[in-house]
Amino acid sequence: MFRRKAMLFAMTALASAGFISWTAAADLEIGSKAPDFKAMGVDGKEYSLASIKEAKATVIAFTSNRCPVAIAYEDRFIEFQKKYANKDVKFIAINVNSSEDLNAMKERAEEKGFNFPYSYDVTGDSARAFGAKVTPHLFVLDSNGLLAYQGAFDDKQREPSVSYIEKAVDAVLAGDKPEVTFTKAFGCFIKPNRK
Repeated sequence: MFRRKAMLFAMTALASAGFISWTAAADLEIGSKAPDFKAMGVDGKEYSLASIKEAKATVIAFTSNRCPVAIAYEDRFIEFQKKYANKDVKFIAINVNSSEDLNAMKERAEEKGFNFPYSYDVTGDSARAFGAKVTPHLFVLDSNGLLAYQGAFDDKQREPSVSYIEKAVDAVLAGDKPEVTFTKAFGCFIKPNRK
């Protein structure tokens, strides 16, 4: 009985803190057209699917200023962008959390030296349309805007051995379909403004 209560308490604490994996089935099917979105960048530009349509591959990362898991991945996002910038691959980060704002995001982008667009969707509609549940949650699109992969950036937060994003992008650039098209995204729950 004590063990059961302890487990229930631990699960409740994890859920309220927002640290839990999302294990539900994907909302968007692989091969389906990615939904459009609108988000204001920290650079003052508005981003949408149309603004990144010229790329051979696009990575959309739902992320956050405050989530420890998302923060742990910021350096990986920066390194990914460095590696793929000359391969016609676009990387865009979108924040939809209602408790955050563009000014704090600008400060974070400058502090970390983000080399990719970091944008804010105040409506949260982009996360709803993509089915993003946690930060970070990533989506890889091919040159036609079709979903090729969604899920985690890599296989584990500490000492990863497989980069799902790199494998998916490499496959798309080669004109192939990724071997792995869906993984569990893990991180903090997304909390967008209510409709």
